[in-house]
Amino acid sequence: MQKIIPSFLMLLFISTLTAQSLEPIKISDEWLAKIEKLAPSEPTIKNVTKKKILVFSKATGFDHWTIPHNVELLKIIAKKSNIFDVHIGYDIEQFDKKNLEKYDAVILNNSNPSGPDRDLFADLLKQNTTISYAEVKTQAAVYEKNFMDYIAKGGGLMIMHGAITIQNNSMPFSKLTGGSFDYHPKQQEIHLKEVDPNHPMVKAFKGKGFTHIDEPYFFKNAYFDYNFRPLLYMEVDKIEGQKKEVAEKIIYTAWIKRYGKGRVFYSSPSHNAQSLDSSELLQFFLDGMQYVVGDLKCDDSPIGKSK
Repeated sequence: MQKIIPSFLMLLFISTLTAQSLEPIKISDEWLAKIEKLAPSEPTIKNVTKKKILVFSKATGFDHWTIPHNVELLKIIAKKSNIFDVHIGYDIEQFDKKNLEKYDAVILNNSNPSGPDRDLFADLLKQNTTISYAEVKTQAAVYEKNFMDYIAKGGGLMIMHGAITIQNNSMPFSKLTGGSFDYHPKQQEIHLKEVDPNHPMVKAFKGKGFTHIDEPYFFKNAYFDYNFRPLLYMEVDKIEGQKKEVAEKIIYTAWIKRYGKGRVFYSSPSHNAQSLDSSELLQFFLDGMQYVVGDLKCDDSPIGKSK
């Protein structure tokens, strides 16, 4: 009996650690109908010209199971709002300079690269086995510059959850996105709060915030410049399983910022498609899309280090 008890306790401990992890759900007709019903029926900013958006949905590293769910969600938002044409892309050619010029904005849909380099463009180029390592590194740098130039000249960028890692070790790209991914503890229930409930980008949450099960992301590199306008945050002392102590009492989980003439919107929510069962979150995504294409005008000034 004494040998059984430790094993039982160990199983109980493991079960507790993983209890919050959510199982993938199928994209069924029922699920699509539910998202169709929850999605906003019209845009926040009306009477605008239709915009073209590239939804890049290829992961070369961790493959979030929500990628196809987000694809369907964005198609539904585009259809119901009737102000977006979305194209779903998966290959390196999508980031050619001429191709990028076709689009008003790019959405990075959990397009995680592999570690430790964390360079999506290099990963995509490596799929062509005729290219040497030196050529891969050279061409990857060109693609990164093309993408950064596209945004600086007025292109929009929306980053969904794990896609914050796209060029995770590039400090220039971290300054563009607002930060790089550091790590995340186990999935758990997180209550996100609005930084400013009156900001147009978070009005969907009606001052109540948003509670869901997700990976609580912690950030590094340019994040601590706070060169962005934060939208949502989580309280650090409410997060279980932190790997290191942080001085900050809050971690921002969504923000907007300018990069040259372009606009950037990052949303950490969410790792799980179950989070999409929220009309508030879907409205938040639509408003983010309208922000990055330049339709939704709002305060996107950075708060800076002093704040």
